Amino acid sequence: MLTAAVDKSFGDVRVLRGVDLRVDAGEVHALLGENGAGKSTLIRIVAGVLRPDGGRIEVGDAVGPFGDPRQAERNGVATLHQQVAVVPGLSVAENVMLGRPTPNRLGFVAWKALRRDVEAIFEQLGYPMRVERDAATLGPIERTMTLLARALSLDARLLILDEPTAALTDAERRRLFAAIRRATGLGMGVLYVSHRLDEVFEIADRYTVLRNGRVVESGAVADTTTAAVVTAMTGASIEAMFPTHRAATDEPALTVRQLNGRRLRDIDLDVARGEIVGVAGLAGSGRSELLRVVGGAQRRRSGIVTVGGSPLVLRRPGTAQRLGVVMVPEDRHRDGLIADTAERNLNATTIGRHRAVGPLVTTAGERRHADSLWRRLGVRGSSVRQPVLNLSGGNQQKILLAKFIALEPDVVLLDEPTSGVDVGTKAEIYRIVADLAASGAAVLVVSSELIELIGLCHRIVVLYRGRLVAEVPRDDFDEHRILSACFGEEPTVVGR
Repeated sequence: MLTAAVDKSFGDVRVLRGVDLRVDAGEVHALLGENGAGKSTLIRIVAGVLRPDGGRIEVGDAVGPFGDPRQAERNGVATLHQQVAVVPGLSVAENVMLGRPTPNRLGFVAWKALRRDVEAIFEQLGYPMRVERDAATLGPIERTMTLLARALSLDARLLILDEPTAALTDAERRRLFAAIRRATGLGMGVLYVSHRLDEVFEIADRYTVLRNGRVVESGAVADTTTAAVVTAMTGASIEAMFPTHRAATDEPALTVRQLNGRRLRDIDLDVARGEIVGVAGLAGSGRSELLRVVGGAQRRRSGIVTVGGSPLVLRRPGTAQRLGVVMVPEDRHRDGLIADTAERNLNATTIGRHRAVGPLVTTAGERRHADSLWRRLGVRGSSVRQPVLNLSGGNQQKILLAKFIALEPDVVLLDEPTSGVDVGTKAEIYRIVADLAASGAAVLVVSSELIELIGLCHRIVVLYRGRLVAEVPRDDFDEHRILSACFGEEPTVVGR
């Protein structure tokens, strides 16, 4: 279905070095690697966005490289990018058939036939859709399915999926995976790019790992392990990703008693200074709501939250921040970053510290503060003055962490702190979190990746349908038993 062997350099920097890749008809092939490994460059070459310096691309009978995305599309390549884009103002049916011949009668669009044809495509995907809807009203999973339907309408032989689950819930991800399997059942090959290795092991048949622009490993997913893939991606073992554990204190920093919210039911929880406590559970279990309520982003119905022995009345995140509690949100683009320079983002929470006289702010003070945070968290980019959205996902996440760390908080609430970042940057974020705890902060972290919680935390608590059903100390960590508690199958795990 796809055979590629390409080289690519930007100036003196070689990004791809004789990369060989094959994706067969009817398979999902995962493309893995850290940021900078060459994944994005490779898929952009296959999609016709970039031209390689040398090499050959074959998609079915078509031989490339392709001169532009339209030529790649005409030759059977469809690409679904991480930021899923549809055309608002047009219907779902029009988005699916955009730029394609449509059923017509006497030169006019036959709308009934058009809608019937598009509905049939969604039926092939097992995802019924009202195709007359304005695309502006679609949610993330519906936008993704619309573009997947478009790929089928194009008779695409190769579908490139770039982080397709970044904005999806667990239930939506399962529906997408079912649709992908239907598409491969029709003979389509899928090149799947994701930082989430749990997804790769769930959906992919084969995999290829890039490191420094070279293929370092490939094979059947069934024949490898997460640890082996991480080692191939980073050149280090998975254990080396996590910092050495330092003992927590016995001094309580955060105390939650009989906390109730929309989903939460009678939550009791303590986090000591210097302690990292993980929160596990399925989507909808109340894990993110717990952070929002403690962080002042969502009102609690009843219960007491105490920080440093003082009960708190938390009406908004700003109030919580002044009292030493910060919450780093899951969605950095929607809730965390502003579309401005990295410098503006780094100074957003501490602008009052840079005042000269009255409301006036010293530019020099802002610059020094931003530069200090940039260096402290090891952000990689041209300078603090560049647009924050031009940074990689991992470096954007570091900026988000930095602006809250700058408040020197007593309690840090982290919701999916490594979402959408590569393995190498995850290791850097783990170090940052461990350093926060070592400085005396209490850390409460939500993650969908159980291996992350096991490697990072002193304790793990499990929520199921809004209730805390398990509490597991580090010495008793057991992945199977914790997962069982997440599904409500074993509510008496060690500690509860």
